[in-house]
Amino acid sequence: MPKIYFVSDIHLGLGSKTEERIKEDRFIGFLDSIKKDAEQLFIVGDLFDAWIEYRNVIPKGFHRTLAKLDEMVQSGIIVHFLVGNHDCWVRDYFSEVIGMKVYLEPFQVLIQEKKIYLHHGDGHSKNDIGYSILKKIVRHPLSVCFFSWLHPDVGLRLARSSSKTSRQYTSQKHYGEGDGMTEFAEQKIKDGNDYVIMGHRHIPSVNNLAGGIYINLGDWISGGMYAVIEDGKISLREWKP
Repeated sequence: MPKIYFVSDIHLGLGSKTEERIKEDRFIGFLDSIKKDAEQLFIVGDLFDAWIEYRNVIPKGFHRTLAKLDEMVQSGIIVHFLVGNHDCWVRDYFSEVIGMKVYLEPFQVLIQEKKIYLHHGDGHSKNDIGYSILKKIVRHPLSVCFFSWLHPDVGLRLARSSSKTSRQYTSQKHYGEGDGMTEFAEQKIKDGNDYVIMGHRHIPSVNNLAGGIYINLGDWISGGMYAVIEDGKISLREWKP
């Protein structure tokens, strides 16, 4: 049976040119390795550390990753992209040019007779009213319209500055037992989902909750974590070249 793969938090563009070249090589190596048996690939947010897509302009760089994703789609693999808090300002490039399925909001899918709920994971720290308000502002159509009128160099500079601030803020939040993401995942399992898959936290984990499984995908900043479903069973793994 074909396999279904899940990754998140690659954060392309986060580090220096050398660091990003090494990370992108690693991620492309992973994409090449799954082409032989992948039926679907789900990218669960923050593929990029900062992404603003204009009507006729996309950010410089990342062409090798974009070309590889296009190659996968052309080969028949269904590639899904659920935007995260760092790359939510997408337009139609991924869907119309590459042919990926793009999602602006969390969603549920049925795969190999398992109900799976996918959420990037942002916004689930308790009492985090500030972020909840900021998320609504950032994703509001008026904000997207405003940035679309800025010169790309200015818009991307602001986006990268915002990305850095967001990452520093998020790193101080606790998402462990009894807080935020774990409780949210448990409720989604009680609602009838077999698996809940999220990212955002940058700490890979497998949690058995209420008869289901919550997996946090970790990140690709220093390693290469991914989840895979085969014959209806899910597992969290680390990819090494």
